[in-house]
Amino acid sequence: MSPILEPYTLGDLALKNRVVMAPLTRSRSSREGVPPNFAVDYYTQRANAGLIISEATNISPQAVGYAFTPGIWTDAQVERWKTITAGVHANDGRIFLQLWHTGRISHPDVQPNGALPVAPSALKPEGMAFTEKGMQPHVTPRALETDEIPGIVEDYRRAAENAKAAGFDGVEIHSANNYLLEQFVRDSTNHRTDRYGGSIENRLRFPLAVVKAVTEVWGGRRVGIRLSPATTEPGKTALDSDPKATFGAYVEALNAFGLLYLHTIEGVTQQTRDVPDEVDFGQIRERFEGAYIGNNQYTLELAEKDLAEGRADLFSFGRPYIANPDLVERLRTGAPLAEAPKAYWYGGGANGYSDWPGMNGPVAIKR
Repeated sequence: MSPILEPYTLGDLALKNRVVMAPLTRSRSSREGVPPNFAVDYYTQRANAGLIISEATNISPQAVGYAFTPGIWTDAQVERWKTITAGVHANDGRIFLQLWHTGRISHPDVQPNGALPVAPSALKPEGMAFTEKGMQPHVTPRALETDEIPGIVEDYRRAAENAKAAGFDGVEIHSANNYLLEQFVRDSTNHRTDRYGGSIENRLRFPLAVVKAVTEVWGGRRVGIRLSPATTEPGKTALDSDPKATFGAYVEALNAFGLLYLHTIEGVTQQTRDVPDEVDFGQIRERFEGAYIGNNQYTLELAEKDLAEGRADLFSFGRPYIANPDLVERLRTGAPLAEAPKAYWYGGGANGYSDWPGMNGPVAIKR
């Protein structure tokens, strides 16, 4: 038995194994941000993971950056998520909700009343936004006023409360992939001159206020956070000028909240595990006092190697879970992995989403 596939205790959670299903944006929710009925099957089929982290989920209408992504701010959204968490729990799984605000990686077509997206600074990102009309170029966002920022912190708090009402086992704060929290952290995207910009301490002020609000709802031992110090996508965002200093300070500040885990994208999301000299994941791992989840193009063999060397405690798999609902069993037996064509990744219905078979036919789930 691979040690990756043996039971593991994460905080007070008994997990089946060290395999984590990474957040996967699939863009199949309604215009109102309600996940589809067949999302119950999708998540429940994948309850073989030690921990599922849900697709990134918008904390408010302003947080939306892509068409057909789910939310956690309305009663209808909460009720649908309840059916999903119940299905995962009926199959002895554990599931966290990832809390998301996209910031400038958005477009007026997915914002309330066609408003401009918000950001720490009015800097236009490169790249394209996914809207109901198709891909459209990003626009120059509106810089948030200083007195607006506490309101967004409260949006995170309410989202955390709604996640608890929906039956999740915990939440993950999305502070990666150049979305709003990371836009404040990096000096390449934060040019503010108020108390939320300039020094590292100031740039961390808003993200840490979010962590404080969320942990006040859940307690630190049911909260994780995701970081991506080396990622330049989406929008080809420049790295921070001194990632070692900035993210080192961030991780040390996070320790004060007693978080359950740190989930780190090692390399560039969906592209490479190559790491620039300016980023030191070993330093991040050493500084963080909770569990560490490694992510990005992991294989079972690489996970075993990193576990043996103390580089990570758990390992998250993203794209392999799209077409392999029985991923853990395939890893256990050495069976080949199915590959999902990119046409199935985003948008559509149950086809290419909740209808992937296991090695031996449909995945059996308890209902």
